[in-house]
Amino acid sequence: MVPPTANRVLRDSVSLNPVKNTSPSETAPRCTKGDPFSILVSEGTAFQMNCTRARLLGLLLVVSLATQAWAQSSGPVFPDPGKTSMSREKQEALGMEVAAQVYQQMPVLPDNSPETQYVRQLGQKLVATIPREYSWPFEFHVIPQKEINAFALPGGQMFINIGTITAAKNESELAGVMAHEMAHVYMQHSAKQASKAQTTSAIAGIASAVLGAKGGVIGQIGQMGIQMGSQGLMMKYSRGDESQADSVGAMILYRAGYNPQGMVDFFRTMGSQGGSAPPEFFSSHPNPTNRQEAIAKQIAGWPAKNFASDTASFTKRRQHAAGVRAYTDQEIQQGAKTGQWAALNKRNGATLDSSGASTFPTRASADATAATAVELEDVLPSRRMVNADLGPMRILRPDNWPLKLPEQQGQFVTIAPQAGVTTSGVGYGVLLNGAPATRGQRLTVDEMTSQIIRQIQERAQLEQVGQPRPFTVGGVEGRSTFLRSPSPFPDANGQSQQERDWLVTVPMRDGSAIYMIFIAPESDFSRLQPTFDAMLRSVQFK
Repeated sequence: MVPPTANRVLRDSVSLNPVKNTSPSETAPRCTKGDPFSILVSEGTAFQMNCTRARLLGLLLVVSLATQAWAQSSGPVFPDPGKTSMSREKQEALGMEVAAQVYQQMPVLPDNSPETQYVRQLGQKLVATIPREYSWPFEFHVIPQKEINAFALPGGQMFINIGTITAAKNESELAGVMAHEMAHVYMQHSAKQASKAQTTSAIAGIASAVLGAKGGVIGQIGQMGIQMGSQGLMMKYSRGDESQADSVGAMILYRAGYNPQGMVDFFRTMGSQGGSAPPEFFSSHPNPTNRQEAIAKQIAGWPAKNFASDTASFTKRRQHAAGVRAYTDQEIQQGAKTGQWAALNKRNGATLDSSGASTFPTRASADATAATAVELEDVLPSRRMVNADLGPMRILRPDNWPLKLPEQQGQFVTIAPQAGVTTSGVGYGVLLNGAPATRGQRLTVDEMTSQIIRQIQERAQLEQVGQPRPFTVGGVEGRSTFLRSPSPFPDANGQSQQERDWLVTVPMRDGSAIYMIFIAPESDFSRLQPTFDAMLRSVQFK
């Protein structure tokens, strides 16, 4: 695995640019308003800046001992959630206390269930988008309840009904409802409502709202150090809160690679199923008017993306979830009266870590968390190829493998399927980069290749397999070298596996070099080899 931060930015870098100069006849073409590189400088000066210089500043991050920081504008910026009189520690403690009661009063699937594992993997992907300074110790649980519902407690404990999984038409919709709930935690809506109420009973109301304020044991879960109320003020979000959760949820979805429209689609699904008695979710989540229009307006100015909609993993887990024993709301209320669920959860090994430790607690820990096995169907390339113009070169790519430009210092240009990328690196796909000409000397292609390998090995566990061999790309003789490293994805049995990293280095006339790394686990590399070969045959240098 080659990590995103394997390389540094060079002052005199090779720039792989997806947009050609708009005025090729000019010796110093200006940036036009449609040129994405105008974002590199402030308004008023962007269009006085030479496009060539702007591009050299910012698109491709390259190997070098010298560095130059650069960051690309990459769409929406998360808002400051503001302040509340309730501390983070108190919010987390309250959330854990109520979550413990959920485990007593409701059935919860164990951690090793396929549904829980899948939801936590999806949750990890969403958590990784949230700025560290605003993140929470999110933890994800699945309740085997037929009705559609999902809720997130202060501090990040999140519960999703299995009925929500089976009701979602695709992964984008499920991610949408999860992102929406995470946004409530991000904006600290429950704590802010408690601050407004300024009463202990208002704070306590969260438990009855979560467990259903319908009387009996479920509606009155007893003493938790504070008396449980019956109004559920903590979960009764205002329309303003819902609009904010939609807005932040859309940002989470976009940055995770999902179309924010999926959130709207899921709410529409719930509305169509509810009839005269809409799902419980709507009782605590009033539906803002013009929700679809508001989200469409919000995302209109964001950079275009090839969004993921569905995955084989979702389809497989959704089908499995349909066969899981699930209970109705009435059955859960009755079982709570006899202690049925506390006993069942204990017997199944479904327990809550009372210390608050989370499988995916923060963005930082999400970055360090190993991915789960990926379904091969989710990463196989499409037969349809589309052109990617990268400035000094063109290359065809599968239309279901999006092109991603670097967002911060130390990253490659990436062409990879959404499911083939983790927070720690690319496991399936292609990385592209450039190495500058060495000042004062001209290196041979073999020397360049050796230097690139050494630089990457300083930051990744790469093992060279065999010697570089001559290889022609775009009419230019380069070098082909096979490397081996640990894959970020385990195999189907959950065991660690090795990946093959095929490095192709091509010298340029000015003494610089362009290099590409084609990546897949050893067991799957042969399946992707024809696509990698086709991409290399398509390369054209300018």
